[in-house]
Amino acid sequence: MTRQFLVEQIQQKQSYLCVGLDTDLTKIPKHLQAHPDAMFEFNKAIIDATLPHCVSYKINTAFYEAMGVKGWEVMERTVNYIPDTHFKIADAKRGDIGNTSTQYARAFFEAMNFDAVTVAPYMGEDSVRPFLEYEGKWAIVLGLTSNKGANDFELKQLVSSNGEEHLRAEFLYERVLRSVAKWGTPDNLMFVVGATQAEEFVNIRSIIPDHFLLVPGVGAQGGSLKDISEKAMNNDCGLLVNASRAVIYASGKEDFATEAKAIAEQYQFEMKEYLR
Repeated sequence: MTRQFLVEQIQQKQSYLCVGLDTDLTKIPKHLQAHPDAMFEFNKAIIDATLPHCVSYKINTAFYEAMGVKGWEVMERTVNYIPDTHFKIADAKRGDIGNTSTQYARAFFEAMNFDAVTVAPYMGEDSVRPFLEYEGKWAIVLGLTSNKGANDFELKQLVSSNGEEHLRAEFLYERVLRSVAKWGTPDNLMFVVGATQAEEFVNIRSIIPDHFLLVPGVGAQGGSLKDISEKAMNNDCGLLVNASRAVIYASGKEDFATEAKAIAEQYQFEMKEYLR
């Protein structure tokens, strides 16, 4: 999917909602758990219910890989069920030496019909480059995450030298953003920034003003859609705000799809206000 088409979908739907399909068989409604194709039936119902209110779906591959071959089959059927009007993300957090990343890229962009893959940048450019070589496909690189462990590396301060007399401190995540932004363009490269890191969004936009940001952590994790939108939106919106549990587990009963639709619609209504 091209950036232009994604922006057009955001404008048409007045939404920048990404629905996370982090489907856990132990959490889906009990009336579905005995179904022989429970995971796919759940996903299909969620997609049907939320399609008018979002522009993207993010499939967290761990929930599918944990089921072995059957899980991979469900993931492939799910991504094929999502129409091409919606941006399809494999949240796989891949990243390895170049020839291995090439195979990961083939898996998600050729064997399966994803538009983007989340990628860890810490093995350097050659580990990210293969994901950037597909026309109309995207690498979504981890920038600043919401988890407690972000303090272990991402928020460690470095000292960089700008000539012999000028030293300044920067966070490791800032170095990552500046470096990775040079490897691709705003047309094929996004960054993950956690919603609970709202105090950093203004600074992040000063470093990467034009790139799209995938922002998880709204809803169950407590991130504020208002803060994100006010601090991180750019002229093209530049945001895909992900909500997973808040949408797909809005109800544990037979009305789960209806309730998922209602929550997605609420997000869309609020996003419409911020897009004005």
